[in-house]
Amino acid sequence: MSTTPTGTHTPAAPLTRYANRRALVTGGGSGIGQATALRMLAEGGRVVAADVSEAGLADTLRKAGEHAERLTTVRLDVSDEASVRTAMASAVAALGGGLDVLVNAAGILRSSHTHETTLDAFNRVLHVNLTGTFLMIREAIPALLAGNGPAVVNFSSTSAMFAHPYMAAYAASKGGIQSMTHALASEYASQGIRFTAVQPGSIASGMTDGSGASGQSTGPGLPADADMALFAKLSPALGQGFAGPETVASVVAMLASDDGRFITGTEVRVDGGTHF
Repeated sequence: MSTTPTGTHTPAAPLTRYANRRALVTGGGSGIGQATALRMLAEGGRVVAADVSEAGLADTLRKAGEHAERLTTVRLDVSDEASVRTAMASAVAALGGGLDVLVNAAGILRSSHTHETTLDAFNRVLHVNLTGTFLMIREAIPALLAGNGPAVVNFSSTSAMFAHPYMAAYAASKGGIQSMTHALASEYASQGIRFTAVQPGSIASGMTDGSGASGQSTGPGLPADADMALFAKLSPALGQGFAGPETVASVVAMLASDDGRFITGTEVRVDGGTHF
């Protein structure tokens, strides 16, 4: 808001940080991924929203409203190498042969007693979250190297650094993403690609409540006998309750824009002070 000499207020001008930027957002059919795609569209970007759920992508297209002409949707299973290659080629083509921003928001969350977790279940979480992020980055790098101020935003989690019970596989996958982000930032800094990560926590989305449209964003499904006292400290200190996915989307949009041009090789925690 700005103040005029008479003391009245006028609305701030809308942000247009993405007027000349081309972005690919995975997990774009629900939750934070969808909110990020819509935020970048609202700021003038050309966006490809990718997701395993056709229904989720249709929902994103509907919510894009007047910006829908700058949105392309692509079905993608980040855990499948062939799907990643096909989707990346389609996305880059739809964006006019280039890519400036990659947001890796696709992921799954599973919860169970660790001693009851099967190897297949553990590996599935790592394969979607960690390996899927790697596959997307590997396929995107050639296009990003030719992009304008290229930036990659990965999704870690507060669970990568703080104790979240019953979520060992998820925590391991997000810790891996966080470490990989640092390594990639170092490797590609001299070539101009920035890599950052966000650590969402206390965010109400399809991943945390199981209501997401995307088949890759299912809820935690805590064990029936889970000790809820272990979650007592997992509440936002700001006293506002869980925040919506748009709260994280605004941070992602900043990091991948020119406003974040001096930020790389680090993570930003977005949790309302749940973890000090």
